[in-house]
Amino acid sequence: MTTNPLRITQEDAQSAAADALIIGVTQGPDGPVPASGSEGIDAALGDTLAATLSALGATGQQDELTKIPSSGRAAAPLIVAAGLGPEHQGGERARLEALRRAAGSAVRALTGGKVQSIALSLPAGDAAETEAVALGALLGRYSFTRYRTASNGTGTSTGTATTNSPSLTVLSAAPGAAEAARRAQALADGMTLVRDLVNTSPSQLYPETFAAEAARVAESAGLTIEILDHEALADGGYGGITGVGQGSVHPPRLVRVAYHHPGASKTVVFAGKGITFDSGGLSLKPPKGMEAMKSDMGGAAAVLGALQAIATLKPEVNVVGYLPMAENMPGGRAQRPSDVITIFGGKTVEVLNTDAEGRLVLADALARSAQDTPDLIVDVATLTGAQLVALGPRIAGVMASSDELAAAVAEAARQAGEQAWPMPLPEEMRKGLDSTVADIANVAAERFGGMLVAGLFLKEFVPEGTRWAHVDIAGPAFHESEAYGYTPKGGTGAAVRMLVQVAADVADGRL
Repeated sequence: MTTNPLRITQEDAQSAAADALIIGVTQGPDGPVPASGSEGIDAALGDTLAATLSALGATGQQDELTKIPSSGRAAAPLIVAAGLGPEHQGGERARLEALRRAAGSAVRALTGGKVQSIALSLPAGDAAETEAVALGALLGRYSFTRYRTASNGTGTSTGTATTNSPSLTVLSAAPGAAEAARRAQALADGMTLVRDLVNTSPSQLYPETFAAEAARVAESAGLTIEILDHEALADGGYGGITGVGQGSVHPPRLVRVAYHHPGASKTVVFAGKGITFDSGGLSLKPPKGMEAMKSDMGGAAAVLGALQAIATLKPEVNVVGYLPMAENMPGGRAQRPSDVITIFGGKTVEVLNTDAEGRLVLADALARSAQDTPDLIVDVATLTGAQLVALGPRIAGVMASSDELAAAVAEAARQAGEQAWPMPLPEEMRKGLDSTVADIANVAAERFGGMLVAGLFLKEFVPEGTRWAHVDIAGPAFHESEAYGYTPKGGTGAAVRMLVQVAADVADGRL
C-alpha cells in the first residue's frame, strides 16, 4: 500500500540532505517571523532569514510560499518558506491544521518537477505536530496522472495514479515521532486510495471493478470480505440496490468488509454510498449536473479507505464496512418514478424521484447491518445538493439519532482535522415522506431542507434502538476549484480521518 514511505530523522535543518528544505514562517505584527525548526537555517544565513523573507515580499500568510537559494550555506540547495498564518491565533486544532496546510502547499508546489527529495523542518515539537506535518506532506505529494499520456515520458500512460513523487523526510526529535509518522502514513494511504477511486473514470470504475478493488484492499490489509452479486442481491431481497442498478449494463454489488480485534467488546458499522456514476436515472440530471458524478461513490470509498487505515492502526474495536454499489443509468430496464420497491427487511418505498437513489442503496445496507448487532452505525454519503446549499463545499453535515450523538461525531471529525457541523432531524418534516401506496416515499414534495429530509428517510431503516449518525459529504468529497493546502482538485479523501477517529473514540470509550 505504501510505495514511497515517509522518513523521520533528528538531524538539523542545515545539514539535512535533500533537494529542497521546507521551513515555516508566521505572520508577526512587524513582518514575517521564522517559525521553530528554522533556527539552523537562520544561523547559516547569518541571522538574516527574517530580513530576507521580508525583502522578498513574504508575509507569512497561509499557503504563501517563498523560495530562497541556500547558496551552499545549507545542504539543501533550495529553501522554501511556507506560510503558517498569524502568530498566536486560534487553538491547537488551528495550529495543527496550519501545519498540515503549509506542508501540503509546499510539497505540492515541489512535486512533479526536478525535485526528487524534500526535507521538512516545520514546527514538530511534539507527536501531534509531527503527525500534522507528515500527513500534510504526504497528502500534498498526491497527483493523479493515470490518464496523462506523457506522464512517463514515453507518450503512454503509466496506469498508476501517482508518478514522480519525491521522497519525504520530516525533521523531528519529539517523543513518539516515529509512531506519529506511522499513523500519518496509514491515514494518507487510506485517503490516497479514496482519491484514486474517486478520480478514476466511471468507464473503468463500476460496481464489478469497484468490488474487485475492495477485494484487493481486503486481502492486502488482512480484512475479511463478502461480495454479493446481482443474483444474490435479488435473492436476498435487497430492493434498493437492485432497483437503482437495474437500468445499467453494469450490475450492482454489495460488499461487506470487516476488521476484527480479538480483544474488542464493541462493534461499529460504517456504511458508504457507492454510486459509481449517477446520471439521475429516468429523473435525468442536466449535463452540468453529471460532470462530477463519478464522485458519487465517495462515501463507499471513504469506508474502504478507513478500514484499510484501521487495519494498520489496530484500535480495540470491531469495525464492519458496507459498500452498496450501483450505477444509476436511464436504461430500458431502469426503475420508474412511482415504482414501489422492497428494501432488505421488508419495508416498502415509493420511488418518486430516481435521482434520490443514494438513500435507497444505503437503506439496504443500514437494514442489513442489524445482523452485526452494532453499538454504533455511521453512514457517509455524497447524498444531497442541499448539503452544499446549507454548509458550502467544505463542511460536512452530521445528523443522528440524537442531537448529542450528532455533536459527538462532528467533534470527532474536527478532532481528526475535518470540518463538520451537527444538523437537526426535525420530526415535523417526516410527514413529507408519507406515501399513499407504500410505507414511505423516497422524496418529499417540499423542496426545502433536502439534506434533513434525506437523513429522516435513512433513519427509518436503522435497526431499532441502535445509535446512528449520517454524514453528508456531497461537497467535501470532491473539490472542483483550484488546489489549496493539502487538498487537490478532484477527489479529496474526505471522511477517512473522521471514520478512523470514530473507531478510536469507540475503542477508548469516548463515543
